[in-house]
Amino acid sequence: MRLSAPVFRLKRRARLLARKENIPLATALNRIARDEGFAHWSLLAARSSRHSSAECTISGLENGDLALLGGRPRQGKTLAGLRLLTEGARQNRKAVLFSLEFTEKTARGHLANLGADPEEMAGRLSVVTSEKISSDFIIEYLEHAPGGTIALIDYLQILDQRRSTPDLAVQVKDLHDFARKRGHILAFLSQIDRTFDPAVKGLPDMSDIRLPNRLNLGLFNKAWFFHDGKVGFQTNLMS
Repeated sequence: MRLSAPVFRLKRRARLLARKENIPLATALNRIARDEGFAHWSLLAARSSRHSSAECTISGLENGDLALLGGRPRQGKTLAGLRLLTEGARQNRKAVLFSLEFTEKTARGHLANLGADPEEMAGRLSVVTSEKISSDFIIEYLEHAPGGTIALIDYLQILDQRRSTPDLAVQVKDLHDFARKRGHILAFLSQIDRTFDPAVKGLPDMSDIRLPNRLNLGLFNKAWFFHDGKVGFQTNLMS
């Protein structure tokens, strides 16, 4: 049975229902579960725990990972990346969005749509939108962050657009070494090359990453790819 929404959204729906009707959260969760065709929430939760290995969740990442989320525009990679941050924050990890695309207001709006309550996430989920974002900027910002911090960089190719910063290959290598040393998780959103043809293969892969300049993609040890509602997962990419 396919759920009408991801589990984290169903939980958010239950919390809103509990507040609205002044009922225990457990009661609200069970009501949501019945709407989804399950007798109670624990059955729904058990079903969801048997998710596909392709699902992009924080449980698929380990401290020190360098991950990549690739896809064409409007295929779900940004949503998946923001969801990783909210999942991490709910696990009491420090979570940081480094974006050269969003304004802080827009980013906060997207996070709120995912159920990231500003009060609940205060002190755990940060949004950084400085135009100075680069490997040096990110390393300095996270230097004293607790191990297990998860950061999302939006996005890979844009790190390479300023002449005053090192080549993308140097920046990614520095971030890879930093993540391993400090035990952080760094995830990058990435564009896909226009030559990707979904009629030839249903999902993009590492060979379809758009690279304006040379980059050792083996530095990423996990990657998710998104297209037309499907998700593909690759691991053990280190060369």
